[in-house]
Amino acid sequence: MPRIISVGTGIPSFAISQQETMELTKQLFSDSIKDLDRLLHVFHNGDIVKRHFVKSIDWYKEDHSFSEKNTAFIREAETLAIEAIQQCMNAADLKFAYNEIDAIFMVTTTGIATPSLDARIMNQLPFSPHMKRVPIWGLGCAGGAAGLSRAYEYCLAYPGAKVLLVAVELCSLTFQKDDISKSNLIGASLFADGAAAVLITGDEVHRMNCSQPLPKIIATQSTLMPDSLNVMGWDIKDHGLYVVFSKSIPSIVEKWLEPNVQQFLTSNGIDKEDIAHFVAHPGGKKVIAAYEKALRLDPEKSKHSRTILNEYGNMSSVTVLFVLQKFLEEQINVGDYGLITALGPGFSSELLLLRWS
Repeated sequence: MPRIISVGTGIPSFAISQQETMELTKQLFSDSIKDLDRLLHVFHNGDIVKRHFVKSIDWYKEDHSFSEKNTAFIREAETLAIEAIQQCMNAADLKFAYNEIDAIFMVTTTGIATPSLDARIMNQLPFSPHMKRVPIWGLGCAGGAAGLSRAYEYCLAYPGAKVLLVAVELCSLTFQKDDISKSNLIGASLFADGAAAVLITGDEVHRMNCSQPLPKIIATQSTLMPDSLNVMGWDIKDHGLYVVFSKSIPSIVEKWLEPNVQQFLTSNGIDKEDIAHFVAHPGGKKVIAAYEKALRLDPEKSKHSRTILNEYGNMSSVTVLFVLQKFLEEQINVGDYGLITALGPGFSSELLLLRWS
């Protein structure tokens, strides 16, 4: 089975406290949103201490066109993605050369680029000009897990392949300072910027010098909930991307996720009790709590998801890969099972079953 070798991250230089973002929101919306002080509890109750943005907090007080924000997205996303790739390649005990990478899966949902970001990255790093490029747009918070699944399938088809998954999201650049919707307010309290890269190899890649067990991807499952297009996503308007974020997401997780996970695990001959490591996208405090309730998880199994949410906020597709990095830094027993899970627009679920070996 394809193996996850290493994870690297790219972190923007502006670390912004939750208190600072709340004060900015209060300054921008105090005259336009009734009972704003009551609504600001989402900043206090989200279990987020700080987040990282690609711009200083004063930048978000000003008006910026869709064109200006997207130009900033392309420039900053390229920089962060390169940082994540370099860290990922340096962390790999295999010490692959860049020109040995066979394919790159490029995931994002927070900006638009043609040529896509992978082409721009290839002009900065010494990849082979024949590397396969697979840009993936629009999967939102599910994109990191979905990208891992697509890389897994590529390595099944080409067992000698060495593949990079790269996810980069600059959620802060989608902030709309004149949007008084509750979705925008929740987004302002939750979303952040970041990048991550993951190296995955096929079965026939044997150049191993690993000091500890690594996870193999055993199986994956993608699921779309019918008639749920309005649960999560973007409204695309003249001034850019406007967040759609339904308050029903935690209840959907509770009711829909458990049978979905159970069916996936049963089809692979294991039970929920066999899952030792829970690699969950931390969509928010309530979403993590809904995971625990739906799957009857000990909160200890969600500790890495909570830590990443606390320190980085929700970086959309990138976040679950930050959580995955935490697990790769641990000494995990050979034979242990893990489950990667993320939810995104559609409304959709991505699941990956791992086993350390």
